[in-house]
Amino acid sequence: MELRAIMEKFAASGWDLIAVPAQQWLDGKGDKSSLIEAIKQADKECGSCGCDFDPLYKKALELLA
Repeated sequence: MELRAIMEKFAASGWDLIAVPAQQWLDGKGDKSSLIEAIKQADKECGSCGCDFDPLYKKALELLA
């Protein structure tokens, strides 16, 4: 599943903003709205820096919608 693969990358990122809620989601303990807000915040802070995560923020939000 594409969303699961993205969440695994987020969880392994080392950036608590997305790593923690992504890991909670993977563990089945996450709150979807909190996860969406964290991804939106990450996209706002880092979504155009040119790293591999930039397109993943937008794709994750699309898949979670």
